[in-house]
Parts: sequence; structure tokens; C-alpha cells
Amino acid sequence: MPCSTPPASVSAACPLRRIKCWPRNPCRCSKPVMPGEAENLGQPVSAKSRFSASLGITAFCQRYQFAAVSLCTMTELQRLLTAYDAHRAAGRACALASVVDVAGSAYRRPGARMLVTDEGQLTGAISGGCLEGDARQRARRTIQQGRPTVVTYDSTDPDDDLQFGAALGCQGIVQILLEPLDFQDPNNPMELLRRWAAQATSPAVIATVFATAGPASGVVVGQRLALLPDGTFNGTVSSQAGLYPQLLAACQDTLAAGQPATHHYDAVRVSLEILRPPVRLTVYGAGNDVQPLVRLAAGLGWQVRVADGRPAQAQPARFPEATTVEVLTLAQVKEQPYDGSLTLLMTHNYYYDLEVLRHLLPDASTRYIGLLGPRKKYERLLEDLHQETPDAAAQLQGRIYSPVGLNLGGETPEEIALSIIAEIQAVLTGRPAGFLRDSPHPIHPPLRATAPLVPEGRVDAVCGL
Repeated sequence: MPCSTPPASVSAACPLRRIKCWPRNPCRCSKPVMPGEAENLGQPVSAKSRFSASLGITAFCQRYQFAAVSLCTMTELQRLLTAYDAHRAAGRACALASVVDVAGSAYRRPGARMLVTDEGQLTGAISGGCLEGDARQRARRTIQQGRPTVVTYDSTDPDDDLQFGAALGCQGIVQILLEPLDFQDPNNPMELLRRWAAQATSPAVIATVFATAGPASGVVVGQRLALLPDGTFNGTVSSQAGLYPQLLAACQDTLAAGQPATHHYDAVRVSLEILRPPVRLTVYGAGNDVQPLVRLAAGLGWQVRVADGRPAQAQPARFPEATTVEVLTLAQVKEQPYDGSLTLLMTHNYYYDLEVLRHLLPDASTRYIGLLGPRKKYERLLEDLHQETPDAAAQLQGRIYSPVGLNLGGETPEEIALSIIAEIQAVLTGRPAGFLRDSPHPIHPPLRATAPLVPEGRVDAVCGL
């Protein structure tokens, strides 16, 4: 039953406000709803509107707005596309829930996606499980209404979170774009992602409109513009829209900067997401200790190539998760093209490792070379390389990791594989590894934004588990 208590006194008098308070009328404590944002009317509005008076929107976002790295891995994307194709074939209507902006702490960052059917079936995740329940119900309503909407989940008030919420303690604001999917539209967001996946050899950028000032802006919520690896632009933003040239430039700037961003053009807000190609890892060696490493890497969505000179070991059946498994003799090593993939030497064969290092010396595109074995082994390899190439050490500096892996105390093949994969992840993200508790900095670097997040139409973050 809807509550008739004025929103100004909501925290003291409205225990039902989290569910269906003020379904039709905007409340006194909320900001005015701009034209084109009428979809947010009727959504529960948090009592935490009052935080803006005490802390200030700008100060709050300067304190809490952090960055997002590309969150849509190839594994996640393929899982979403597989589910999307299955639902389309079965005639099940779907909606896509996408994280488009974050301020403060959040489990997932912009780029995280979840597919929801009209029956409530979920694929993917937009949080650690706390937002999915509510987002599921809202996505199903979005399918029925046939138009996109943006929901803002707010857990910034610790006292309010403890009293009414799930005691998450996240201290963050997460904006989710919910949009019904038109299976007949070749430019719906899933089809745009599919086109990128088909040529995912280099990064792409997708600009998503998630707030507007109405039709006068020339764009609507849910419209997208994608800069694909081949340099072409695809999407649903009309080239006649006044904002089109600015979005083109924003996509190109985001790609050049290598960091996602949120841009604000007056009342229009746009999320700029970078889609990165899967990590390519070449492992020289096909012993039993390579098997758990391949499983871990493939689980992260990496494309793994396994090469070994022993036909009995280099068998696809031994590495079902690998992208390719091939027999590569010592004489064939020098014929391998340079493809910029990350490289691991796990052959347990000194002369094979020496030949691979000799081959990779001039290849600056191979930015990571991990060598399994003790430090003395690398020192001996370096001495042999130095006889032919006096500056071998200089050419390998910054690229060679020997002994390979983080110091996790690993002993078993599985533990050693974990330490190696963790080291590669740290190298890829430019992080020093180590304990997060010892870092004085936020987990995520600052998000590039032209203006702070404006959290109108907030919904308290209530765990849906």
C-alpha cells in the first residue's frame, strides 16, 4: 500500500518507503525531474537526499568518485551473447541492465552487465548480489513498458543503511541503465557488442546516453555510439543530432586516453566505456604443471596458446581450455611471428628456453616474459645470450620476470599457477600487487568525468538476496 507521508519526514515516519512510496507524485525532497526523465517518477526516493545539504553534491563526488576499468571480459560477453541468442530463439523477451556510473565504493564498475528475461532469469551480474533482486523486478517492468529507465542505488548514509537496508556498508552510488531489447534492431546493445567481439583484436569505445533534458537534446536515454576497431562508428545516435560531433570526439579521446569516463553536456550524461580485446598468452611448455595455469587463464577470458616440442605432451586433449595447442620444434621457434602476446617459458628445457629468449630479444611488443625456474637459471641464460648480443640484458630489462610469479608461498602446480596468473594480472593493470589493506589509496583510480554524478531519483541499496 502506497505511503502518503510527505517525503520530507520519510526517515522518521515511513517504514514502507523502500518499496512503493509515492508512486505517482514527485516528493518535496527530490530534485525537479527534467523533461525526458519522467521515467524516474514513481520510483522510491531515498531519504538520503538530505546528504546534499550537509556535504554537498560536488564535495561528495570529489571525495568518492573513483574509476572503472573495462569490466566486460570476453568470457562474460560470450556468456551474455549465448544467453541472448537462446532467449531470442525461444521468444523470451529480455532487458539489459548495465552499470553506467558509480560514485564511491561499489562491487562492480561501469561496463558490468546483466541480462534479464521477462520470466526473471538472470545472466551476468551488476553487483555482488545485493542489487540483482530489485534490478530484476525493475527490468521486468521495463520490458512491459517498452522503454529504458535509469535507477540509482544509494548506500551513502551508514545510519540509514543499518536501520533500513542490508547493512552493506558500501558507501557508494551506482547508476543502472535498464533497457528492453528489440531482437529486430541490428543496433541494439547486444548486437553492437557482438560486432565488436567479431573483430576484437584491438580496443573499442561505446558511448551510452543515460540522462537527457528531453527531445531538445537530440538524443534519448539508451542511445549509443560505438567506435569499432576498424575505425568505423556504429550505433543509434543520429548523425544529425547536435551532440553527434562531440560524441565522436569523446570516443576518440577516450580511446587515446585508455581510460573510461563520464561526460556531461549540460543535462545530457554519457558513459564512455572501453572494450578491450582478450589477453593473449603464449605458454612454451606442455607439462602437467601448465594444465592448471591454462585453466585459470581461460577462466579469466584469456586466449591461451600452448606450444611444445614434444608431440606426446602438446595434445589438445590435455589442454581443452586452450585456444590452440601445437607442436613446435626447436628449429621452428625462430620462425614464429611477433604477435605481442604475453609469454611464459615453462618448458623445463634449458636450450628450448634459450632459443625462445633469443627469438624474443628484438621484439619490443612482447612486454611480459615470465621464466619458470630459479634466478641462477636466468643468469646463465643471460650469459649465453650476452655472447651473441652484448646488450641482451638491456633489451630484456623491464620485460623479463624471473623467477616468475608473486611470492605467495606456492608449492603445488595449482598454487604456482595462481601466483603466475596473479603477477600477470598486476602487470596488465599496472598495479604493484601486495595487500590492499596496506594501500593508502582507493581500490579504483579516479574516474575521468566532466562533472560530478547527480544522483536524482535515488533508491536505497537493499540487498535482494
